[in-house]
Amino acid sequence: MTESLKKHIRQYIEIPDEKLERYCSAFKVKKLKKKDFLLKEGDICEAEGFVVNGCFKVFRTDKNADEQILYFGVEDWWVSDIDSFINQIPSQLNIQALEDSEILLISKKDKDRFYREIHEIESLMRLKFQMSIIALQRRIIDNLSKPSDERYQDFLKEYPQIAHRLTNIQIAAYLGVTPEFISRIRRKIVSRD
Repeated sequence: MTESLKKHIRQYIEIPDEKLERYCSAFKVKKLKKKDFLLKEGDICEAEGFVVNGCFKVFRTDKNADEQILYFGVEDWWVSDIDSFINQIPSQLNIQALEDSEILLISKKDKDRFYREIHEIESLMRLKFQMSIIALQRRIIDNLSKPSDERYQDFLKEYPQIAHRLTNIQIAAYLGVTPEFISRIRRKIVSRD
């Protein structure tokens, strides 16, 4: 089960086999059915997860019960509420499986220990955090400066491995538009082809 995690790690850093084995052995496998929650708003995020297979949405629900999706997590992606995980405070987010999924989880205690004991792991996570910040920064800039139809087209180009697995409602909640808008833009794209 940890083979995909090992492969993922080796894409970013060089690490001796013994250290990699020790790190990966701290992860616990969790299987979730479609619609199961990994984390619910108000709970403390006790673990960070590496998606082995399946698809997750990380979201919050506003006062009108509308979902606002921050991001999706699929194979070889990490999912967590980083604020809750690091600060051990109640989460403002939910993490829910959109498909039957398997995820590898590591606790905060274990993660902190490996930061101290294996400098390669700290380097890996620094790189992953930097990549996450860059992606979030780009998303904020796009949301502030690009029209909705262009953001939709960018989403399709950037995440082709995810888009076909999602409903119009889920994509709309990610882009901050209505599902009807997504239907209209999809029809427009099909009529051009």
